[in-house]
This record gives sequence, structure tokens and C-alpha cells, in this order.
Amino acid sequence: MCGITGIVDFSQDLSKQRALITNMTETIAHRGPDSDGHFLSRHALLGHKRLAIIDLVTGAQPMTKGAFTIVYNGEVYNANELRVQLQQLGYHFSSTSDTEVILVSYIQWKEHCVDYLNGIFAFAIWDDEKDQLFLCRDRLGVKPLFYVELSTGLLFASEIKALLAHPSVKAEVDSDGLAALFSLGPSRIQGHAIFKGIKELKPGYILCMNREKMVSWRYWDIESKEHMDNEQQTIEQVRQLVTDAVCRQLVSDVPICTMLSGGLDSSILTAIAAKQLAFHDKTLATYSVAYEGNNKHFQTNAFQTTQDEYWIEIMQQRYGTKHMQIELQQRQLVDALTDAMHLKDMPSMADVDSSLYLFCKEIKKNHVVALSGECADEVFGGYPWFYSQQQASFPWLRATREREGLLKKKWQKQLRLADYLQNTYEEAVAQMPSFVGDEEQRKRQQLFYLNNQFFMQTLLERNDRMSMGAGVEVRVPFADHTIIEYVWNIPWEMKNSGAMEKGILRQAFREVLPLEVVERKKNPYPKTYHPLYTKLVSQRLTENLQQKDSVLHELFERDQLEQLIASGGKSFQVPWFGQLMAGPQLLAYLNQVHEWVEHYRINIIST
Repeated sequence: MCGITGIVDFSQDLSKQRALITNMTETIAHRGPDSDGHFLSRHALLGHKRLAIIDLVTGAQPMTKGAFTIVYNGEVYNANELRVQLQQLGYHFSSTSDTEVILVSYIQWKEHCVDYLNGIFAFAIWDDEKDQLFLCRDRLGVKPLFYVELSTGLLFASEIKALLAHPSVKAEVDSDGLAALFSLGPSRIQGHAIFKGIKELKPGYILCMNREKMVSWRYWDIESKEHMDNEQQTIEQVRQLVTDAVCRQLVSDVPICTMLSGGLDSSILTAIAAKQLAFHDKTLATYSVAYEGNNKHFQTNAFQTTQDEYWIEIMQQRYGTKHMQIELQQRQLVDALTDAMHLKDMPSMADVDSSLYLFCKEIKKNHVVALSGECADEVFGGYPWFYSQQQASFPWLRATREREGLLKKKWQKQLRLADYLQNTYEEAVAQMPSFVGDEEQRKRQQLFYLNNQFFMQTLLERNDRMSMGAGVEVRVPFADHTIIEYVWNIPWEMKNSGAMEKGILRQAFREVLPLEVVERKKNPYPKTYHPLYTKLVSQRLTENLQQKDSVLHELFERDQLEQLIASGGKSFQVPWFGQLMAGPQLLAYLNQVHEWVEHYRINIIST
């Protein structure tokens, strides 16, 4: 994995302006601690930071062949097969890297090269003869790519902070950005980056720019069609697709491990990976995360019913993995909230993010690549809201009115959070692909679509930023587009096989995993329940409120925040976002809002 940056300007000679691209690229040095590189030409500058995974010696970037130069972030899992295909067409390769495979694929097939790629990627290719830029992002948006349109060109980067390092980009947030931050946050609308003027290349999209024009189009989307397989055939196909995806993603020239919670998803990855490594007389390493004091303070709720240790031990014993549990301290979690915000360039999922960052930092001591079970819940229907009464809104977003009540009256009237949220929901629903089935099936599929477009994107963004902040590549086999395409059309009664969440996935691996693991009720990524965490984030918010120039005074009613602090966030006992973000996480989120505006020197634009 890596970080990429670029500047295109058709109005001036950029070839002597190395400092511009160097400054942008250095802001994302954490994404590529192994090496860096720059490409300079008359109208384009490209920057790259490398985390070496494949071809550690000859895979450096930017990489040039003839008139074409590429900077690339990601992994293409079918690179070896594509290399053979391209060699048969007469091409010669000077490296074993997937970077060269993408570049040659573009030379051969131009924009259609993406149809051949299986993987996670964001890349830019500059054609120095035609003065043309080609940008592309993977189908599910696992790898990030942001850009800013200029009157005479374009800037792009893996992270927003790199764009803000360019002198032409201002750190500004208007009412639309604030409304998104406080109603949808910590999620976003695809294509929108909260900051005014900064856009995101959407998942499954291409952008092409030359002197005359800039065009963008979607090259991939979910296709609805009748599911023809019976349940047994579906079970076998799901098992095969998931197994193939995991095996493809075990390709690495550096050590690989899995994140193991003892839940269904991570256990499936662990079982497959352990078996594959055993063929080569290797032992799989597994990691789990835990928290200081959770054995004493853990609280059962509708979302999280058990802790993980019992099921992890079952998996470790069955597959003989070398397991390490990482226990995080409360002060670590709170201190890392600032790091999490910096990595995401906006307020994040509080300790849910900071814990993943700290977790990955520990993994980095021994491993560079990890497999995660992320995305299985969105794809197969694992969340509680798939089984509750359907709502005409986003079911993972709650207490909007209560959060709005924390704002000053001026901002309540200006942002109208409930209206913004509802309008976003209706616009998203209107974009859902046509669906084969009756009205009840369509509504169910609509929920899957919204999860893919919003909730899954939030978790993928979290996964990318926190892992890359620690210099670790986390792969997500359940986000393989071949799985997405097939499972999308499985009828609900099959997905819910056995009347358990992700039933079809459980059936597919019933003979592979220990029965106790197969039948374990879904539990989310673990969080802290220690009262010390609440105390620490409350103290920090009190300290931030003592700063007279804090943006908190501009946006929020002080007495409302003080009441929230005094109660320890108890007025938000039910998670206001997802399954984990309740009162203590709201206190942490407000701290991040303060630090975000202060760190980026954001100008809040009031209309």
C-alpha cells in the first residue's frame, strides 16, 4: 500500500517546481515509510510514498514506460495472471510488481484496463505525449482518492491533508459540510469530503482530463438479476467465492497475519489462511484487541452480547495459530483520538478508530499485511437493523434531534440536520439500481444498497486510514467484487438461512469452523467500557471549553455541553451511530471537532 499525489496545470511549466509536489507528498509519509519518488514534467507533477509489499526491490514508483507514468496505491490480486496474458500479447516486463502490470494493462486496453483488474486500488496515469491524466478508483472504494478542480488543471491525493498542503487550497467548511458532519458524521456522502471545494472520486469511477475537458464516469455498479441457484448451490458458490478471495489475498512478499475476534467473519479468514500456510509448513499469526478493565466493566447490550476471548481460544486451538492479544490502556485510547482525527482529516469514530490505529501499530512490530473480516456484515446482512422494522431513513443513525439540540439556535436553523439527513436518504434511495423482485424485496435490497454506499464506506475509510497510519496494509477479502456481485442477488430467505444473521455464510462454512463459532451471535468490533475512558474524555472536553477561541463556543450551547459532560454522556446510552458510538464516544467526537478546526485552521463559512 502507498500514498499518491499529483498536480496537473496546463497553464504553466511545472518541471522546475519540485517543492510543490514534495510538500504535498510529505504530508502522507505515513502511508509509505519504505521509499518515495517524484515525477516532473511540463504540465504534471506526481508524487509517491511506498509501503513495499510485492517486489521489494524493483517496484519503485513513479514508474514510467514510454510516454506513460503511473503512481498507484493498492494491490491487484490477479497480477500474475494478467502478466502472462500481456506477455502473450508481446509485452516485456522488467519487474514482478503489480504496478507494472497496471501500467502495461493501460497501455494495451486504455480505460478498459479496469475491467481486467481484481483488487483494491487508486491510481493515476499521466500521458506525457497527449498531456492527459487518467484517474481510477477500485469498485468498492477500499482505497481512497480525493481531488480539487483548478481553473487550469487538477490536484489529487490519497488523503485530504495533501491537498490542503497546496497553496491554492483553503481549509474551509460551509453549512453543507457542517450539516453532513453533525447529521451523517462520522460517515460521509460519497464524492463529498466535508471541506469546501474538495471532492472524492467515487468508488467504481474513472476521471479523465486533458486540455479540452474533464470527464468522469462509472465503470462498475451492482447489477440486479434473478438468482437461479438453489440453496445448496448457493451455499457451495458462496464457500468457493470467499475461499478464492482469501487465497488470492494471501499473495505477499512480506509476513501476513489475520485479525481474529472469534466471530464468524474473522474465523473464516483465519481457517482458510491457516490451511493455505500449512501447505508451505508455515504457521499463521493471529491478533486480537482487548481493553484494560473490560473483564470488570463490560456491559452486555443489544449490539454486543459477549467478549471475544473464549471463541478466540477455540480458533487458536483448532488451527494452531500463533496468537497475540493486544490490550490497550484507557489513556492510550484518549491520547490517540488526536492521531485518529489527523489520519482521517475529520472527526472520526472516536475510540473505535483510535483503538484500531493502536492495534495496527502493535501488529506492525511483526507483520506488514493483515486480513480483516470487514464488509461481511454489509454484504450478507449481519447488522441488527436488517432484522428490525424497516425505517424510512438510515437505521444506524439515531438521536439526530438530540444532537441537533446541542447546537446553538442559529446553527439549528441554518443546518436543519433532520431535513439534511432525510434529503440525503431520499437522494441515495433514488440512485439504487433497478431491482428484480416485488416491493417487499425491493425495500430489503434498498437497505443493503444503503449499507454498501454509506456504512461500509465509513468502515473502509476507517480501515484504510488507521492501518496506513501505522504502516500496515489491511486487506478485506469480503469486499471482493466477485462476492458482492453474487451475494447481491441472493434472495433474503436464503441469506437468512437458519434464521440467523448472515445465515448463508454460516451454512457455507459450517463444515469448516467449530460449531460454537458458527453459531455465535454476531458481535461488533470490541470497544472499551471502562469508566476511566469517560472520565478522561470529559476532562479533555472541559479543558477545550475553557479555551475562549474554541469553535465549540461558536457552534454549541455551552450549558448543553456542560450537562452532557456532567452526565458522562448518559443521555446518549443508545448508540447514536452504528453499534458502538454512545455517550462517551460523543464526548470524544466533540473533542475531535475542537481539535480538527484548530489543527487545520478551518474557516467556518456561515451563510
